[in-house]
Amino acid sequence: MTKLKYRLTNDTLCKMLFVKYPHLLKRLIAVLLQIPLESIRKFEIRNPEMPPEVLGDKFCRLDINMDIDGQRVDLEVQVDDEGDYPERVLYYWARAYSTALAKGGKYSDLPRTIIISILDFNLFDCAEYDSEFMALERKRHTLLTDKFDIRCYELPKLPQTVIADNYSELWLSLFRAKTEEDLAKLEALEVPEMREAISAYRHVTVTPEFQELERLRTKARHDEAQALYNAGRKAELARSSDIAKSMMADNEPMEKIIKYTGLTREEVESLRS
Repeated sequence: MTKLKYRLTNDTLCKMLFVKYPHLLKRLIAVLLQIPLESIRKFEIRNPEMPPEVLGDKFCRLDINMDIDGQRVDLEVQVDDEGDYPERVLYYWARAYSTALAKGGKYSDLPRTIIISILDFNLFDCAEYDSEFMALERKRHTLLTDKFDIRCYELPKLPQTVIADNYSELWLSLFRAKTEEDLAKLEALEVPEMREAISAYRHVTVTPEFQELERLRTKARHDEAQALYNAGRKAELARSSDIAKSMMADNEPMEKIIKYTGLTREEVESLRS
């Protein structure tokens, strides 16, 4: 099998593709929100920019924010399970919702806010790949408000074989695709919008613009990983130093301090001095 160099779960690729081809994004959102495409009257991407200086920043998010008929919709793609995604997506929703309130505006004017998360890992202990969360009363299931809406799509739970008339599974399978053979299977279904999406994918991945932005993004990811490692190492060293100081105060022998803290002899000697 021929492994894809870039998957659609790549945040740089995902955003560039859908900013360059907004009609494909509109189709994707209509499918995931389960609304007729022709019912969408206003569709606008609020953050189409991808300035290189932003891509070079650590911890940069490349989500896609949209206004759709008075609703705020945010598309997120998350590849790695870092253990805190429920809290993170709730934060994303809260920020998108709260920042929609104009100065002097009324709370009733706040728009319905929807976060769509496409996840390349399993988040929930269930067989279904799609989950929708709303604000319901626990016993009566009474809807508090329709302005809270979080939807998650777990790619590993998709069926291995998809059919041509299931558009949600077709689009999500495009995100899941890892090899040229995966793309070929989707193309073989002869669904026009899938063929157009795959053609757009192939075009974007070979453009110099994408190559340069992805280089910056890859560097930023490396810097981010290094920053997290250094922060963890610094915290670990601080804990070990505190333990070593306590052991030295109790006149524990050098070898025991080294054994229980993981510090080197030189590091312990430095603390002693």
